[in-house]
Amino acid sequence: MWKLKIGEGGPWVKTGNGYLGRETWVFDERLGSSEDRAAVERARKEFYLNRHNQKQNSDLLVRMQLAKDNNFDYFKKTCPEEKTASAAVQRAICYFSGIQAKDGHWPGDFDGPLFTTPLLIIVLYAMEMLQILSCEHKKELRRYMYNHQNEDGGWGLHTETPSCMICTALNYTALRLLGEEAFSEEDEAMSLGRKWIHDHGGVTMMPSWGKLILSILGVYEWSGVNPVPPELFLLPSCLPIHPSKFWCFLRLTFLSMSYIYGKRFVGPITKTIISLRQELHIQQYNTINWNEARTTCSEEDCRTSNSRFRKLLKDCLYKFEYPLTIWPISLLRKRALDTVEKHMKYEDTSSRYILLGAIEKSTRMLCSFMRDPNGEELKCHLARIPDYLWIGEDGMKMRAIIGSAVWDTAFGIQAILACDVAKEHASTLKKAHDFLKASQIMDNPPGDFKSHFRSFTKGGWSFPTADDGWTVSDCTAMALKALLLLSSQSQIIVGDHVPSERIYDAVNLMLSLQNPDGGFSAWELTRSYPWVEVFNITEVYEDVMLDYSYVECTSSVIQALMLFKERYPKHRMREIEKCINEGKEYIKKMQNDDGSWYGSWGICYTYGTLFGIEGLLATGETYANCEAIRKACAFLLSKQISDGGWGESHLSSTRKEYTNIEGNKSNVVHTAWAMLALLKAGQVERDPVPVHRAARNLIDIQLDNGDFPQQEMTMSFLKSGLINCVAYRNIFPIWALGEYHKREAFFKRNI
Repeated sequence: MWKLKIGEGGPWVKTGNGYLGRETWVFDERLGSSEDRAAVERARKEFYLNRHNQKQNSDLLVRMQLAKDNNFDYFKKTCPEEKTASAAVQRAICYFSGIQAKDGHWPGDFDGPLFTTPLLIIVLYAMEMLQILSCEHKKELRRYMYNHQNEDGGWGLHTETPSCMICTALNYTALRLLGEEAFSEEDEAMSLGRKWIHDHGGVTMMPSWGKLILSILGVYEWSGVNPVPPELFLLPSCLPIHPSKFWCFLRLTFLSMSYIYGKRFVGPITKTIISLRQELHIQQYNTINWNEARTTCSEEDCRTSNSRFRKLLKDCLYKFEYPLTIWPISLLRKRALDTVEKHMKYEDTSSRYILLGAIEKSTRMLCSFMRDPNGEELKCHLARIPDYLWIGEDGMKMRAIIGSAVWDTAFGIQAILACDVAKEHASTLKKAHDFLKASQIMDNPPGDFKSHFRSFTKGGWSFPTADDGWTVSDCTAMALKALLLLSSQSQIIVGDHVPSERIYDAVNLMLSLQNPDGGFSAWELTRSYPWVEVFNITEVYEDVMLDYSYVECTSSVIQALMLFKERYPKHRMREIEKCINEGKEYIKKMQNDDGSWYGSWGICYTYGTLFGIEGLLATGETYANCEAIRKACAFLLSKQISDGGWGESHLSSTRKEYTNIEGNKSNVVHTAWAMLALLKAGQVERDPVPVHRAARNLIDIQLDNGDFPQQEMTMSFLKSGLINCVAYRNIFPIWALGEYHKREAFFKRNI
């Protein structure tokens, strides 16, 4: 049986904060009672039978384990005779406390793109290290990929999206590398996958990233890959197209991919690889025109315009490649690769071999193998693979990043405090408080971090844990806001308050991330111009080149700074006032004509509008004196559906217009977001009926044990990206119902 271990280390695992928040799964056949095992198998079977209707796993395996560790009866029915907001809040917080880890955070899945799991398998196979995965690991990895195969035989970019070439080809390939047969009389899943690939033109129709990944295996030729030139790192850093200007996720991915491309690495050509050359293509492998294949991309995958200029750019870079293979010009390539290697080593050590996300992790691990297959660097990389692997009832996957521990904890604290039940749940708050305090990043990146394009990090918080070393503006803001709110509580209830010096450090960091347009980026300042998007090498994502300003980040920082200003009015007073005013103007400027805001990190207009309203309210604006807030409230009210809730499709993000979930279904998280925004904007005082209907929707849908049902994905990124953050289904309904309950007396007087 699988068990989640919290905060434990191991050989070759580096840490700077005692492994705080680290989540790793281990298998031990001796673990678990017969009842535990039966519950797990029931969960797996139920997911499998409903996999085409309910695409997201509910994270039942970890939640049942945590509940048992906390002596919480996971299956106990606590439904009261009368369903009220007060009762719903108490049951929801009791449940939420019951699945809290011993170190104070809430572990959970963070499932994202469907190419991250097969990428790991492909890299391990190319390194001839697939054996580091146990039979149980491989079994669960296969379960995951089969569970998320669409009915047409393909795999989508994410679990809720239609099939696309990159994910279909990579998942099919990974299953073959794990030992699945190409042809089986018992199961036609592989045949269906192969048919989808052939019907859509074969893998020469993959986007550039997919072609590069298959070239690593030797089932595609490097001459058919658009260049990823490491020489860009030799350009003057002042140029707008220098990689130092790229969004940090892209920059780190570009580092490793340019190294692999520059070396033209190819793994061992085995019988399986030779067979895949036939299975993945629709023509004989040795007859493919690789130069022609280089510029093709299926319409199911491509999210960027294939303009004449972009094609010309790719062709020019391609022609530039040949001279780089001839001495003495080849020395330029060697110098570029040496430069890239220096930057990669820095990122490895400064992030303790975690890196930012799954793509960078797998590709960087391969780069370490290429440099020294027996070296300490590779051992450190391999030791951090378990941080990414996650088990759900749908199987094992490689999470998009190593979790959302800090983010969820900061939100969880605010949600519980909003319910005015701090004394009743003091233990939960104290553990969460301790975790958040201990997760603050206390130092800047090591050494000469600016020469490696890094910004200072002292005083900030990351998204998952402090060990990854990357601070984020809104994570820092939400963590600081939670700590400031806790500082109003008795230390007997929540423990020691955070020292003022550490709060000052957090504020200093946030102030450094404001862009000239008044908005806030996520990880770093916006370093170049939007026109560099013409160099987008992903093809599957939009707006990937830069760390832009975002309404959500700007609102989060404003909320934290306003709370800070109340408690510490003299610290950098003028700078903070200027920052808040410019941030407020940015939020107003970004509002759409219909009153909404586009959400870049959640789906979509509901999420963005919540943060837009909260940011303006924090500055002192009100419904009465601010037209922007009035328009935003009108927008949200216009999207409420017949059952009293809200349900916004992920299609809103790609279409850039509000789109309901198919069938006009509501979603508990979207309902909570809209309800929170309206409550804070004073909807109860104007017309309480819409929020009453929303509250009734949440109360009625609550499960018997206090949980809320897992529904569609609610996090997003880069327009077409989706993430399943499972804690959202608990945090935001608690928060919304808590805010509603505080206003319930007013509502009852005026209904």
